[in-house]
Amino acid sequence: MEWHVTDAQSLAIIDSEIGDHVFSPAEYEIVRRVIYATADFEYKSLIRFSENALQAGAAALAAHSSIVVDVPLVQVGISYDIQNTFANPVYCALETPTRPQKEKTRVAWGIETLAQRYPEGIFVIGQAQTALTTLVELIEAEEIRPALVIATPVGFVDVDIAKERLQESLVPYITTDSRKGNAIVAAAIVDGLVDLAWQAYGRDQKRVS
Repeated sequence: MEWHVTDAQSLAIIDSEIGDHVFSPAEYEIVRRVIYATADFEYKSLIRFSENALQAGAAALAAHSSIVVDVPLVQVGISYDIQNTFANPVYCALETPTRPQKEKTRVAWGIETLAQRYPEGIFVIGQAQTALTTLVELIEAEEIRPALVIATPVGFVDVDIAKERLQESLVPYITTDSRKGNAIVAAAIVDGLVDLAWQAYGRDQKRVS
């Protein structure tokens, strides 16, 4: 993310208001990015990280793993940071051609199609609950093994169940409890992760290029 004076001032306000927390420094950076993007301090108590989620995600970024997102809003939100750092390929489920099907939504079929192509990629579900449900089913069936799943879709019908199933899997994840979430939250998490990964791996990437 390209920082300006107002960004730094806003982050300083968040730091002063957020109070005590139990996050590691890297996790806190992700949480403050989400709060900055949403102005919603409730995310402090909603974001969940699996063990080694950030390490796994950073390593996958540095390895140029493919990134699969559910909707264009997420793709647009992360494209600048991705293209100016690791340049991972980014694919959008909603824009992936699939055969017309009645059993699932278009975005769910797109996720299934892309998951079969990139079974070890990074998956970012920011909006579509059906995409998350499909992804979890593929994980449970051991058809795919994502490097990281970021899941923050908003929902009122069983979205909490899909998130719980994700948390019970052995796949690294970053997700939100409750029905809250959206594509902006997902993009903020990715951008924070990219910046953290670039700090860790950026010199090696520059040396190789």
